[in-house]
This record gives sequence, structure tokens and C-alpha cells, in this order.
Amino acid sequence: MAGVKETPRQKMIGMMYLVLTALLALQVTSAILEKFVLLNNSLEASTVSANRVNQATVDNIRATVEKSGNRATDLVIVKQADEVRKTTSDVIAEIDALKQRIITEAGGGVDETGNIKNLSEEEKVAQIMVGGNHNGEAYKLKKQLDDYLQNLTKYSPAKYTSLALDGKDDPITKRSPDQRSKDFGELNFAQTPVPAALAVLTQRQTDVRRIEGEVLNVLASKVGAQDVKFDKILAMLSMESKVVVAGTKFKGQMFLAASSSGIQPRMSLNGAPVRMQDGQGLVEFTAQGGAYDKNGLARRVLTGSIAYQTPAGLKTVPLQAEYFVAKPSYQIETGTLPPLYLGCANKLSIQSPQLGALWSPTITGNGAAVIPSGEKGKVTVVPSAAQVSLNISNGGSLLGTETFRVNRVPRPTLEYRVGGQATNDPRGVPVTSARSVQVRAVSDPSFATFSPDDAKFRVTGMTVSLVRGARRVQSVNLGPGGGSVSSLAAEAQSGDRLVIQVEGVQRQNFRGEISDVPMGNPIYQVSLY
Repeated sequence: MAGVKETPRQKMIGMMYLVLTALLALQVTSAILEKFVLLNNSLEASTVSANRVNQATVDNIRATVEKSGNRATDLVIVKQADEVRKTTSDVIAEIDALKQRIITEAGGGVDETGNIKNLSEEEKVAQIMVGGNHNGEAYKLKKQLDDYLQNLTKYSPAKYTSLALDGKDDPITKRSPDQRSKDFGELNFAQTPVPAALAVLTQRQTDVRRIEGEVLNVLASKVGAQDVKFDKILAMLSMESKVVVAGTKFKGQMFLAASSSGIQPRMSLNGAPVRMQDGQGLVEFTAQGGAYDKNGLARRVLTGSIAYQTPAGLKTVPLQAEYFVAKPSYQIETGTLPPLYLGCANKLSIQSPQLGALWSPTITGNGAAVIPSGEKGKVTVVPSAAQVSLNISNGGSLLGTETFRVNRVPRPTLEYRVGGQATNDPRGVPVTSARSVQVRAVSDPSFATFSPDDAKFRVTGMTVSLVRGARRVQSVNLGPGGGSVSSLAAEAQSGDRLVIQVEGVQRQNFRGEISDVPMGNPIYQVSLY
């Protein structure tokens, strides 16, 4: 059905009706039958109350039209309201006749106190409403109710769900394997005691009166019968900007804004409906960038309208508003710029104080792999080319492209130690100290600071020879980093030399991958004295 706010009483009745439909196929006790009688009485009272309200609406329409001078267009509305009332009364009367027949033929009439004599009768109810070949009164009622709703489309744009649903169409019974195969008659009147059948019919009368009221309200709004009073007065301040730079002027406009709690205007913006709350339209959307001017601004225009009902009919007021989208700025904070290093983990932090909490960038690269860190704007860039371009987007909009040069990893420096001492003494080292040789590959200090996880070098091995004059006396091969040369020390004499030839250098990157560093086979000599 159309979305209409129900009163607490209507909600209560609806809930009671759900209980009724759930119990229709059960054998019920006399106490429950009496509860159905009470439920039916409550529904009938609700129907009577709705009838009085609907008549008051028609009287209000007629009185408003008279005050407006009985204009021809308004008199058409009066005629339509009378037609709705008559059509509804005919349906109500038909259902009343059915209820009376069930009371008389199935319930055995009423006793001297006005109570139905046979509340538990089910078979005769089924004979009347379902019939032997599904030709009972329930199916005639279904057609009448459907025709009634179809007829109302002449007066109201609302679309109503059928009041006589089969089991497969009912949102409750379609979930039940036993009930969803039943048609309207079987679902509501088969194996149904007298008071339950009466309650089902009265519920239909209640629905009919409710729908009648909704249609009459639509007609009333067309002649201004519903009070339109601007009873909400607000003081408003429209500011050119909520952000004002120190030393500049604050500009705005103060005015009174009025709204009515008696009407609900319809608002649209850029062709889409606007969500309403307390008579006000709530506008919220994500600003789309692009086509920025030299100042980083993109002009946008909002086009909309507000429609409301007046005694003369629906009035629509257009509106147009201009605004500008500023291109967000961002800052790149990094310990590895400039430049980026090839194949290394270059950590970047790209932040936008302008966007604050809205900053959630997407960063992609050309010529590099971009690894997110899990923190907004913080990524690791691993270049694979001599130049890298990073594309920085936020909210689906490209904010900019940044280009970086890429350098190769600087070669390490080799440090030589003999007997645990540095070899920077021009005389060399004493013969008695030359019992071990170590060679370390030391990273460039700047590179080690920028990319410590990529600055791990080692010497893979070396050959150390004892040389006397032009003759090599003896040599040993040492593993990574060096080791003992005691065998050479035993043969060494003052004036001899140690010749160290490094076989290779390797680097381990942030992923733990090891690669060779192209350094050739450097040779280093140490004099012994």
C-alpha cells in the first residue's frame, strides 16, 4: 500500500489482524472465539470513527470551495469527493450484507441479549464464502474490492495493494507451505469460525475507510482545504563562506525563513528528489572536481525547484545556485626524496590538511609498484624504471600526477681490517698481528639513512695471498666477511705483503631478496713490517 503514517490505534488493529490470520486454520476454544468477537467489535468502532473523519474532510472541502466563490474547477473537486464517498459506501454496504448473512445462516442469528448463537460454526461459513466450486461470495468480494481500488486511481496518484490477496501474494502467508497455495477465499474463510470471518470482513471495511480518507485528503489539498499556515519562523544567516582568513571581510545575509507544519513541500535538485525533514530539504552530495581554472576552482551550478500546494493549485518555485569546487592540495612528506632508489622500498606520506577526515587517497604508479601501508596516504613505492609517475586520487577524482627521478643504489665502500685493526697506517701492519683478515661492505651513509632495509651489503668471499717481492709465497680462500690467515702468518717476514682480492659483493633488499653488486674483483695490498 501507499506509505501512510498510521495512528497507534491502527497499528494495534493491524497487529490483532495478523494474529487473526495466523489462527484461522486452528480449532479454537470458546474463549478465543469470544476474543474474535471483541476484535470484530473494535474493528467496527474504528471503521465508524474513520467514517466520521472522512465526512468531516468532505464538509471541509465543500466549505472551502464556498469561501473561494464556488469556482468551477473547485466544484469539480467537490463532485469527485462525493463520488468517492458514494463508491466507498456501496462497498461498505455490500460487506455489511455479507456479515449479516453469515450471522444469520452460519451463526444461527442472535439471542435475546444480542449475542451470536453459534460462534464455532465453520462449515456454513465456508459454504457461503468459498462455495463448492470456488464460486462463493469471497470471490465476488475480491473483484469488488479490486474494482474499487482501480476506480480510485481517477482521483489519486497513489497505488494501493489489493485488499484481497491470495496466499502466495500475502507477505505473511507466502512463507508458509500450507497457506501460500490457498486463494483469497480459502485463506480467509475455509475452516474459519463465525466471529473470525466477521473480523476478516470488518478489517476490509477498515482498510476501505482508511484508503477513502487518503484519497479525500488528496482532493482536499487541491482546493486548499487543508490548512496552510506558516507557523514555523526561523532566523537564518547565510554566509558567503564559513572559513574567513584573518584580515579579510566576513560577508553574509540575515533573514527570516517561514515553513508550515501543515504541508509537506516537494523538493528536487538537479533532477533528483531531496530528502525532507521537518519541512526542510536536506542537501548533501560529494562535490565533483575537474575542469579547474588557473586558480584551482571549478564553477558548478545547482538547479532545483520547490513545489507546494496552494488554494489555487500546485505552485512550483524554481531556484538556481552557483558554487565553486576547489582543487584539494596535498603535501608529500618522505625521507627518501629526492630521489627514489631503483628496486628499493621508498616510503612516502601524502597528506591533505585541506580535506582532513575526508582524505582517503588512492595512489597508483607508472614505472613502480605501489604498496599500501594501511594508513591513509602512506605507501611504499618500489621503482622499476628510471622515472616514476604517481597518480593521486581522492573520492574518485584525480588530484594530480607527480613525477620522480630514480637513482641506482650507490655502491658500497670496502673496509679492510688485518688482525682486527684498520689498515690506514701507511707503514702497514706488524707481521705478528697479521693473523686474520676481514673485509666489510659499508653502505653509502645517505642511502643507509633513507632506505635502511635496502642497505644491507656483504662480501661473499676473498682470496688472501702472502707475496714476497714478485713471488707469491702462499694463499688462502676465506668465506663471507673474512677469517683466519694463521697459515700465512707462520711464513710471513718483514717486508712481505698481503694481497686481498674480493670475489664478490651482494645486497639484500627489504623483501629479503639477494642480488650481486657489480664491483669487479677489487685488489687491496697491505705491507707487513
